[in-house]
Amino acid sequence: MIDPLLQPLKINHLTLKNRIVSTPHAPAYAENGMPGERYQRYHEEKAKGGLSMTMFGGSSCIGPDSPSVFGQLYVGEDRVIPYFQQFAERIHRYDCRIMCQISHLGRRTVWNNGDWLPVVAPSRVREPAHRAFPKVMDQNDINRVIGYYAEAAYRCKEGDLDGCDILSHGHLPGQFLSPDTNHRSDKYGGSLKNRLRFTLELLEAVRHRVGDNFLVGLRSEMTSGAPDGLTVEESLEALQIVDRSGFIDFVTLNFGQIDTDYHLSRHIPPMGSKLAPWAQLSGEFRSHLNLPVIHACRIADVSSARHAINAGMLDLVGMTRAHIADPHLVNKIERGEEDRIRPCVGAGYCLDRIYGEGEALCIHNVATGREKHLPHVIAPNCAEVKKCVVVGGGPAGLEAARVLGFA
Repeated sequence: MIDPLLQPLKINHLTLKNRIVSTPHAPAYAENGMPGERYQRYHEEKAKGGLSMTMFGGSSCIGPDSPSVFGQLYVGEDRVIPYFQQFAERIHRYDCRIMCQISHLGRRTVWNNGDWLPVVAPSRVREPAHRAFPKVMDQNDINRVIGYYAEAAYRCKEGDLDGCDILSHGHLPGQFLSPDTNHRSDKYGGSLKNRLRFTLELLEAVRHRVGDNFLVGLRSEMTSGAPDGLTVEESLEALQIVDRSGFIDFVTLNFGQIDTDYHLSRHIPPMGSKLAPWAQLSGEFRSHLNLPVIHACRIADVSSARHAINAGMLDLVGMTRAHIADPHLVNKIERGEEDRIRPCVGAGYCLDRIYGEGEALCIHNVATGREKHLPHVIAPNCAEVKKCVVVGGGPAGLEAARVLGFA
């Protein structure tokens, strides 16, 4: 039976407004691993802007042997629960739902961070980006990490969130699933059924811990795009097995590898890439699944989002970077002001800053991440009107002209 909270995803006559979401990402606004005021205000602005669901905490770490490497949240301790409760209260007042993504990075982390514990993974396959030689997980490691997932999901529920999203793609469950990172010969390796075993066991543990009235999703790749990696056929078969298990309520579909900067540029296409490059493949998966499908990959404009929905490619459209550029995107659609939406041009400044050990800011919107001090909506000035000249058309000049235009 579909959880009542998820029923709207099955209604075919929903407006585009109700189908737009912001998918999980890590803006590096965490304060000691917690989603403090700045983190919350950033998502609150999207809720004010009419968004139906915001998903936060990209790659939020669930245990001590999965330390943060790009400013993620830490969901491995109960101290996160009061932050979640405050966060949920802040978002729910705008009739917006909120979920957190939880993850174990597996080989996608480093040993010399956090508690300096060994990096663990299904097999001793080094990741090009983070360069650690992982310890091969034994049964005790597997049981322990599955327990981390279950407890992290329960903290999301205790924090009054509407659900949690479990990241498989490129992270520990995906490393078990993909043949290029799983060279095991035990019951967790070899056949697709064996490689999927870890994912099914952790999903079962999560569902048992949180019960039925809590949304649980899985974020998985449609294919790694690598010659020896996960194929489209195997990925679809794995998701069909997960679908039949009844452990999850929705699936988010990704594309490609994420273990190098080059591969990330295909997974998160930059400026110059075509719009919605993997939406059609998402539609092919959706036609073989009963689960509601979310997809977010350079769906940066309203026309692409509307086409993806109308063509049956997905149930919910993730416009994540588009909301970094303009968190009031949905309200502008509702008011018929699509021409006033500040567009995401795919410049990648929001990502480049994070990987440069900074924080997500937008080259197109100086208020993003600074909501406490800079308003996204400028109220008209009722004082005496003056003439101003803006010299220069760079980001500062354009922002000055925009603000002065409301005077």
